[in-house]
Amino acid sequence: MSRFLSDNLKGMIPYVPGEQPKITEYIKLNTNESPFPPSPYALRLARQAAGDNNLYPDPECKALVNVACERFGVEPENIIFTNSSDETLNFAFYCFCDKNTGAAFPDISYGFYKVFADLYGIDCKQIPLKDDFSIDPDDYIGLGRTVFIANPNAPTGILLSLANIEKIVKGNSGNVVVIDEAYIDFGGESAIELTKKYDNLLVVRTFSKSRSLAGGRLGFAIGSKELISDLNTLKYSTNPYSVNRMTMAAGQGALLDEEYFASCTKTIIENRKYTVNRLKEFGFTLTESVANFVFAKSDRIGGKELYTALKEKGILVRHFDTPRLKDYVRITIGSIDQMNALLKAIGEIL
Repeated sequence: MSRFLSDNLKGMIPYVPGEQPKITEYIKLNTNESPFPPSPYALRLARQAAGDNNLYPDPECKALVNVACERFGVEPENIIFTNSSDETLNFAFYCFCDKNTGAAFPDISYGFYKVFADLYGIDCKQIPLKDDFSIDPDDYIGLGRTVFIANPNAPTGILLSLANIEKIVKGNSGNVVVIDEAYIDFGGESAIELTKKYDNLLVVRTFSKSRSLAGGRLGFAIGSKELISDLNTLKYSTNPYSVNRMTMAAGQGALLDEEYFASCTKTIIENRKYTVNRLKEFGFTLTESVANFVFAKSDRIGGKELYTALKEKGILVRHFDTPRLKDYVRITIGSIDQMNALLKAIGEIL
């Protein structure tokens, strides 16, 4: 670091993204990307929008908002689009936490939560998951903090029921509850409908996973008009043009091409079931994932050893070298050919 770095950032431990190799020989099953390209309709609209890149994009994302409102059954005042769900979460930490209001989230979850808390000097309570890696909703009642929960959780893929989400929201009526639904389309039930009932619930979504737009960087949040107004205050105070024209257009196409979306998510769910069954045949233990990844361990090989051996065979998975997670690897569900290549490699390694 330079001698000019602000004291606010000294000692910061940044989020560590999954490996992004510069060579294409690897089968990438480490960053939960979709194995499918964006919808052809999304690509067509993005190409058309590129012709107007000499002009600033619409900061209100009106055309995209209208499509999303139709898709999710909400009003324009209840939705905000951002440059990825990471930006949405960043906004939420800045808007709804401060020196008087801390944050609470599971001790094993999306790594950015701790990074954002540290970035803004927010006191955070990291609540341990149960022995089976599940969340106990009773641990999140009446905390007097802004609550952040990934549902399904990462890297475990375990889903918290909608009834338990509602229990947490009701149990924190004086604070905001943020539900991060990056993986909800692969088998879970969204909490979006609950935002019409509770003014302290913010649901965060992304186009990176089920909509095949990880490279486009598009996220959004749905909540009460007051919460969305708060987020817009920060957006318009920092970067009102954060969603570019092509991404905005691609987002519209991705939402409108419902048939393509349904086909891709259905295939991922089928490939997940197939992979889980095959891994169990190898003797693996897995969590009950409803995400586009599985979380698995073997008594025959350590997590780091398996990660390294797979990398040597040209396959990338994710390994977290922490005490409770070190025996596991997180494996993104890809195409059936990618999963068969993974399973063949695992068979050879074992």
